[in-house]
Amino acid sequence: MSSDHEFRRMSVGAARSLKEMAERYPRPDWVRRMNAMGDSLGGSIAGARRLVPIETDELQAAARASLGRDSFGDFGDPDWPARFTALVAAVDSAPFHTVGRLITRQELLRALRTRLLLGGALEADPGIEDEQLAAPVIVTGPARSGTSILYELLALDPALRAPLASEALHPVPFHERAPSALDPRIAMAECEQEFWADVQPEFAAIHELRADLPVECVTLTAPSFCGPHWGMVLPDGAPMDPPTDYAFHRRILRLLQRPSTLAARGPVPNWLLKTPAHLALLPLVFQTYPDAWIIQTHRDPVKTMPSTVSTTAMVRWIRSDQVDIAALAAAIDAAFGGILNALAAQRDSGGLPKRFVDVHFQDLLADPVDTIRRAYGGMGREFSDSHADQIRDYLAHKPRGKFGVHRYEAEDWGFDAAELRERLRPYIEHFGIALEESRE
Repeated sequence: MSSDHEFRRMSVGAARSLKEMAERYPRPDWVRRMNAMGDSLGGSIAGARRLVPIETDELQAAARASLGRDSFGDFGDPDWPARFTALVAAVDSAPFHTVGRLITRQELLRALRTRLLLGGALEADPGIEDEQLAAPVIVTGPARSGTSILYELLALDPALRAPLASEALHPVPFHERAPSALDPRIAMAECEQEFWADVQPEFAAIHELRADLPVECVTLTAPSFCGPHWGMVLPDGAPMDPPTDYAFHRRILRLLQRPSTLAARGPVPNWLLKTPAHLALLPLVFQTYPDAWIIQTHRDPVKTMPSTVSTTAMVRWIRSDQVDIAALAAAIDAAFGGILNALAAQRDSGGLPKRFVDVHFQDLLADPVDTIRRAYGGMGREFSDSHADQIRDYLAHKPRGKFGVHRYEAEDWGFDAAELRERLRPYIEHFGIALEESRE
């Protein structure tokens, strides 16, 4: 926790948020003790900076030394060093505690290593740039509207391919292994995917992360140094450049697809992708992937908006003692609320291609097989009996709430339920959103 001197400098609102987060999500002892190492060096923030340095030149030198490569290459993106420098400055000035800085330093180093490997892969095989990414299926919608479980169920279809966490974090293999040996990238990805829940156990109830599960595009594009991962973990100052981030997204998918194309004796599966962040950038999504199908999920905003605040607050709480819940709620209300209301008009006006399928959370909950069958029909895709059986088996072994219950009531996260529904009336009425009880 912050020293007395630092704590007095915090705003009243930030102090209140710290108390609220600490009461809801107390630190495990090992996290508290590691953060105290920063306290012992002059305060949790200043001491953490001394204990875990984050500096541009040192990080790049460490990444080069770790792989024995001198040149990063640009992977079709010559401006990345400037973005990386800006990102490192934002990270270094962020109010991260010791564990938060350690997590973020590792992410920066891993992303730099990825860029080194990407440059080498493109030099070795220029054909990567010619890969065709046909008709990806993209799941997007507000948090807690069923995007994650829908993504996992769709990924059971052999005609679709979702990026797994292990290959998204480490897209270029850099260890030789026997064909029968476990891919070392799985063990390396585990340190990131499951560590967040070690730092704060309640995170697993919010969003399960595993090295062998499909992962969001947010993770896939972290090495662009201008994507939503950095905006999610940093309170401010993250460089954002959506066109560059989507161009990087396309190149990563081409690289991941290349081995499948070379070995294919039949059609290469379509990519299956997912993140709520796509919802805000649909024109750019279609500019990048003109023949994409968008599966848009829907749920009562009284459930989705507070969940978005609680999830983002938790992601930041894993790294920092300073999480401003009120500011987060206001920003998410303004951004996502405007997006959801605008989408109704955008889709009706012809401003977006007619390549949408709508999936409602309540329908998915009541009959996942039939809901997915209807979604496939809307996209003109074949839905097999074997896929239906796999869905039933998967859900039988993944019951809801196996990691506990994620509480995200509107009033607990800065919203008035009635006012929120009134502000989002255009969205609710246009898409026929079923209203739910305000308390679970």
